[in-house]
Amino acid sequence: MSLGAIITMVLGLTITWGGVAWCLRRAIKASPRRRARRSDQS
Repeated sequence: MSLGAIITMVLGLTITWGGVAWCLRRAIKASPRRRARRSDQS
């Protein structure tokens, strides 16, 4: 593999996993609020 292909793969993986981690953080931050609302309603 050429150096350019390796760099492209690494950048792609970094962006992908960075987006996944960001979504997970948002979901974790939002979940306690959702659970609290559900428990308050019930």
